[in-house]
Amino acid sequence: MTAPMGTVRTLTAVRGGRYGEIFLVRQEGGGLRAEVYNSYTHNDCPQELWDALDLSGIAASEGAAAAPANGPRYWLVDTIEKWGPAVPEPRTFGGITMARAATLDQGPSFEPSPYVVRRVARATTFSFAAGSSVHDLIDAQGETYVMQSWCTDLDSSGSRLSLPEGWAYRGRRLDDTLQVMTAIDDAVVVVRDELRNSYCLVG
Repeated sequence: MTAPMGTVRTLTAVRGGRYGEIFLVRQEGGGLRAEVYNSYTHNDCPQELWDALDLSGIAASEGAAAAPANGPRYWLVDTIEKWGPAVPEPRTFGGITMARAATLDQGPSFEPSPYVVRRVARATTFSFAAGSSVHDLIDAQGETYVMQSWCTDLDSSGSRLSLPEGWAYRGRRLDDTLQVMTAIDDAVVVVRDELRNSYCLVG
């Protein structure tokens, strides 16, 4: 695993932070890949601007096949360390300033089905602090995915899921710090549930 290059930016007190994302989706090989732009640290994704986004216009102006919006979302991680430019170059979509955060393997469709594995290339460490509450999915093979961000009412989300056969959901409180790291030549594995909450594989 190659160590990431560039400046390390540490974002603290992240949990509960609101953000939105734009995916610029393009055909690549036999599937779709997306450049992910994220508003966190730039603004809290103002609802009136979010609701007014012209996604077709954004896709056309960027030469993308589609530009789906992801959010607004809320972080469940406590600290984020990111490798890259000290000051990421900002972009503006419909009045919302964002910066490129990752590259996402979309698979065959613009809006992948829930519980389908995707891979995200990002040089980042997500940390969940000891004592924090976390929410997990456990797949049929026993692999654990921890929720990194949520879109809906978090307190009731577990009871509203229609999990695939052999999958389970649990809430727990951490005894020790949990870290999920992605290096420059690796990719984190992520899944979504049907409520659009997002989880990353605990390696």
